[in-house]
Amino acid sequence: MPSYKKVSGIADPTARQRLTSSNVSQATTASTPTFVTALVFNAIVFGAEIAIFTIIRPYFKAIYEPRTYVPVPSKRIGPLTGTASPFSWPWAVYKADYKGVLHANGADAYFFVRFLRMMARIFFPIWIISWAVLLPITSVNTHVGTNTKLDLFTFGNVQGDKQVRYWAHLVLAWAFTIWVFWNIRKEMKHFVVTRQQYLINPVHAKSVQANTVLVTGIPTRYLTPMALHALFKDLPGGVKRIWINRNLRTLPDIYDRRMAACAKLEAAETKLLSIAAKAHLKAGANGSSKDAEGRGGVPIVPQEDRPTHKLGFLGLFGEKVDSIDWARKEIVACNELLKEGRRAVVREMSDPNQTPEEDEHGFAADNEGEEQNAEEVVEARMDEGGKVAKGGKDSSIGKKGYPPISSAFITFNRQIAAHMVENILLHHEPYRMAEKYTEVSPADVIWSNLGLNPYEMKLRMLLSYAATIALIVFWAIPVSFVGIISNLHSLATTAKWLNWIDKLPSPVIGILSGILPPVLLAVLMMLLPIILRQFAVFEGVPKRTGVELSLMTRFFMFQVVHSFLIVTISSGIVAALPQLLKNPGSVSSLLAMKLPAASTFFLTYTILQGLTGTAGGFLQIVPLVVYYVKLVLLGSTPRSVYGIKYGARSVAWGTTFPGVTLLVVIALVYSVISPIINGLACFTFFAFYQLYKYLFLWQFEQPPSSDTGGLFFPKAITHIFVGLYVQQICMAGLFFLARDQNQSASSIPQGILMIALLILTILFQMLMSNSFGPLKHALPLSLADKTFTATPVERADTARTNNGAPEAHEMTETTVKRKDAQAQRASSLHENEENEEYEGLTDRQKAGEPGGAHQERGGVRVCAPCGVAAAAHRVVPTRPARARGGGVEGVPGGGRAVQRQGCGDEREGESGYCGTAAGSGARGRVKKEAGVKCTYAMILVRRDGAGLVLSTSYLSLSSCRSIYHPIYHPPTATYF
Repeated sequence: MPSYKKVSGIADPTARQRLTSSNVSQATTASTPTFVTALVFNAIVFGAEIAIFTIIRPYFKAIYEPRTYVPVPSKRIGPLTGTASPFSWPWAVYKADYKGVLHANGADAYFFVRFLRMMARIFFPIWIISWAVLLPITSVNTHVGTNTKLDLFTFGNVQGDKQVRYWAHLVLAWAFTIWVFWNIRKEMKHFVVTRQQYLINPVHAKSVQANTVLVTGIPTRYLTPMALHALFKDLPGGVKRIWINRNLRTLPDIYDRRMAACAKLEAAETKLLSIAAKAHLKAGANGSSKDAEGRGGVPIVPQEDRPTHKLGFLGLFGEKVDSIDWARKEIVACNELLKEGRRAVVREMSDPNQTPEEDEHGFAADNEGEEQNAEEVVEARMDEGGKVAKGGKDSSIGKKGYPPISSAFITFNRQIAAHMVENILLHHEPYRMAEKYTEVSPADVIWSNLGLNPYEMKLRMLLSYAATIALIVFWAIPVSFVGIISNLHSLATTAKWLNWIDKLPSPVIGILSGILPPVLLAVLMMLLPIILRQFAVFEGVPKRTGVELSLMTRFFMFQVVHSFLIVTISSGIVAALPQLLKNPGSVSSLLAMKLPAASTFFLTYTILQGLTGTAGGFLQIVPLVVYYVKLVLLGSTPRSVYGIKYGARSVAWGTTFPGVTLLVVIALVYSVISPIINGLACFTFFAFYQLYKYLFLWQFEQPPSSDTGGLFFPKAITHIFVGLYVQQICMAGLFFLARDQNQSASSIPQGILMIALLILTILFQMLMSNSFGPLKHALPLSLADKTFTATPVERADTARTNNGAPEAHEMTETTVKRKDAQAQRASSLHENEENEEYEGLTDRQKAGEPGGAHQERGGVRVCAPCGVAAAAHRVVPTRPARARGGGVEGVPGGGRAVQRQGCGDEREGESGYCGTAAGSGARGRVKKEAGVKCTYAMILVRRDGAGLVLSTSYLSLSSCRSIYHPIYHPPTATYF
């Protein structure tokens, strides 16, 4: 299974240069030559990087096209270009359909690319209109102060006797805002529909992740499977399985202590093989190999040449031991500790004080009554949730040392039940069972946060955000220190006690002031996301995706304050400072005139991201170098080489999204104040759109466990509103500060109308929040009949009700016809009966007696009666799956005491399947024979071969439809 690595600095082109308050000096009204120089330089860098990428791309597929061979075949993509046309890749990227990102990398990647596409669409008409209207208005027959060149096109260049022109700025501000509103509403509608389609799609809905809810803050009285089952049993479909989390104490540490020993053993044995191979080749070259063969062996590696390591800190201190011997003993010792600990856990789970006596199957029993091997379940749970250990005997082994903690995973038979849990009130006491999380994957769980008290979580959240605000406020201190170091000469001249700095050699001063500051600043900006991410973990969020969502908010707050507001305000004040000192009474008019001048710095920053950032994203020079460095330095074992060559790169959304939304805020704020930025922003977002479309189609592979179904997108929409608010507040202030030739306020009406626009924006955001907010997370009940886990009757009734009419989910004509066909087939379950199949039933089965043995006739498996009229049943056509190793063809593992049979109906894009799933987590598919109708059914076979009846209330609806479908829902006893 490919490993996943987070890539922030390279996958995120905006990370190439983070804006900080140390850049304020650069933001002080940069001249036009400076902007032109930056434009030319970045264009040259862009051209050079794109040229290098074009040349080397065909030769490094592991970096530039890994998705052509690394993923499973169904998710692979064809080469970007053919060998005959390696220079046609820009056209191939442009023509590529961005919608393929949804299938290739999930909803988060798809909505990120869609967000970039939306921003390019928003700024294209803004660019055309603003350049056609505002540039002439602010530059023709008007001039203020010393404004020249680029400053002529800013808001502050309208002289006092021509300030009636500000009405154009007001009208365009309203027009642009309404245009943004229209796009936000359009994209939010698309988001809701696409997310809901993604959730109910069989590919996703079949997973246990889609049907499982994590509930935290559970009171003690409900910490038993029986109590939780009684609480949730009335939900549609009922409960399938319940996993109550326990405090395993040091068992996870022992588990990872064993895994570390296994890794050490593998590395040591690989090294030993290498030493032996070299010795063998050397002996052969010296003519001694025949003597070795004559003695019946091969040259033995001397004891002193065997791999060794030290047991102390970082392997640098302590006793030196033979790595192979030590690792083998360590693995044996850890296995014994784990075995003993697991037995203790099983004893506790079987304790009637922990589990009610009525629950004869204990902790791992499911609603179908299947007997589970408790020890195997515990082992699987720890395999999924183990943490790295430092070892030591578990003092709690053999004692009552593994109590349940206040959280549980609950898997339902129907997807809609899991989403209903997220939206209902579970407990009558404050904060109890208040936090519910759907779409839970074991790899996404932060196990250490599962047992937190609800009140503790609230306190942690308060402290976490307080620490974040403090970090934002005081972050200027280390950044200012870096800025001071960068100007050591001036510092030594100002402070006499630092005169000794001037006496240092010139190379030393050059290193201290030229090389050290950028390095320190880069380290600070690298540490910032790590610190903020730890704040989110401390908050108590139990999911890693939740941490990324929290990090996105925190990092955006930091970026807006430090990278935009401080830079803007500081640069505006610096620009106005000379005249302000001469005439302090002109502060209002000076700020109104000089604040827009700070936009020139953001012009250079935007073009930097659009050119150098995009080209660097294509070239991926750092991953290219790191890839081969890893192969040389870290490729010591076959496993590590495989991980390097086939490990998939991915992005961390918590830092990638804020870098883009910061550009959105900058562009929106200055869209009217300095319209030059609109063309640059449009180009930048279009370039990012093409870049990330290429990255997610040909390079990156996001782990499915980290996909939130697109929940980062609504947060990004909120960031757009932040940009609108800042723009409207700034423009209102500029209108109120504007003065005519008599130093009288000249734009009060415009300022009032900007306040009105601000209020309208607030109302629109509230409308969007109220209308789309409840639909962002959970599935609505109206889609229950469209989910994969819906019953056939529900789907048939819905299809008959719709009569083929287009639904809210934008069904195409082909989709409608397919749904009509499915409805007709499902409704026939009530009306038609296959006589020849019905005759194959025994008298006992025809009578509808429960518990009848299953029957196989001519390759047809008959559904066991469910206690209802036999006419309500249909024969389930199956084709015996060829066993391989006791399991199903193509499925590893052997058969168990329980086998599951089942059939699936036709779905969009796939045919019906029949098959057998055997073993733990195994599943198989056998294509159904042509002309044979496939209905819903399941047979459970115990060791004695007796048929097992499942959930009579559901089976009696129309057919033997299973509430647990093996084809789409593989066995999950070892899931958590």
